[in-house]
Amino acid sequence: MQITEPELLTLPSGIRLVHVHRRGAGAAIFGIAVRAGSADETDGRQGLAHLVEHTIFKGTGRRSSWHIINRMEAVGGELNAFTTKEETVVYTVFPAGNDARAIELVADLTLNSRFPERELDKEREVVLDEINSYYDQPAEALYDDFEDRAFAGSSLGHNILGTPESVRRLGSADCRDFLHRYYRTDNVVLFYSGSRSAAVVAGMAEKYFADMQGRGASAPRSDGSVPAVARFEIFEPKPVHQAHVVLGARTEGLYSPERYAVALLTNLTGGIGMNSLLNVELRERRGLVYTVEASTAQFSGCGLMNVYFGCDADDMERCISLSRRVFERIAAGELTARRLDAAKKQFLGQQAVAAENVENRIMALARAALFRGRITPMEQELEAFRAVSGNDIAELAARMANPSILAFVPEH
Repeated sequence: MQITEPELLTLPSGIRLVHVHRRGAGAAIFGIAVRAGSADETDGRQGLAHLVEHTIFKGTGRRSSWHIINRMEAVGGELNAFTTKEETVVYTVFPAGNDARAIELVADLTLNSRFPERELDKEREVVLDEINSYYDQPAEALYDDFEDRAFAGSSLGHNILGTPESVRRLGSADCRDFLHRYYRTDNVVLFYSGSRSAAVVAGMAEKYFADMQGRGASAPRSDGSVPAVARFEIFEPKPVHQAHVVLGARTEGLYSPERYAVALLTNLTGGIGMNSLLNVELRERRGLVYTVEASTAQFSGCGLMNVYFGCDADDMERCISLSRRVFERIAAGELTARRLDAAKKQFLGQQAVAAENVENRIMALARAALFRGRITPMEQELEAFRAVSGNDIAELAARMANPSILAFVPEH
């Protein structure tokens, strides 16, 4: 199979299309990335972006939910979607030869969904169950609660799912209004990876998404600014067996060159490798945790770097201290040039492996086009990672050496 460099095209309608040509591929992926998420919800409508994503499959002007479900599954494909704080993605993965079917269906969903009340009532209950299920997943709830506090006072400072009260208030008219406000030519990027040429895919996309061009003026958006939040240490009693802990600090957003240092430090300290510094300190040497991991969340106006672990309550303070010590040593300049080079080599190797995942790769390209308006060539991205200095890493580590802390601890 031959894979060409990704292209970013602008169709006559103004819609952008990211295209990756994989000649001879047996399957393809097509979707739409929309710059609209929970950060675009107004007061009292929390959870709307997520509810729209759930119910966009429940009926259009020409299809019932049953017909929507079977349109791609009948040929062996699948249809999916997800919502974040700043974007919504609707996509389908399907066997080669079903491109027109896929593109037309995604267009119908994003242009013509009706959100019938009877279907909305059912899906609202699904979302409420999803909200309640978080009580059984303390690690996931912990991340959400941490972000709520770290982004307090901004549009990022509320859970993507909303609350039971806000979700119950949302109706069909709210969903249709959100669709028409944000699912529009200047606020979306289409993406395709498969065996069809850019010209063929662009032609089909222009045909099926033509009606999007007539939608009204852009909806007002937040400027992405997030007010400063004082460092916090919160230990909340919960009905849990282990203590669940998140340490974190604010970083710059996805437009900042700092994102390369953030990614490297995250991988070095708590990435997927068993040789990550925190895994070695907390698990391999001392057996204090089963899992410890670092992660990042980057948005248009700011970001977060987090460390998570679960441990026995009696070991919590020790694990927090050991974690901070890892970052203190890096901040003090103990990361040698040789160790930094090794960390870069490992990270870039992982990136090469990750690039083989077709689904993740095309969605990353679509997100870059959606938020930055361009696709950066892979080699240019890799050079930016290679250029990260020890001082860049040390300055970032200093923030993580004095992090905010949120922990769920067992009730006494």
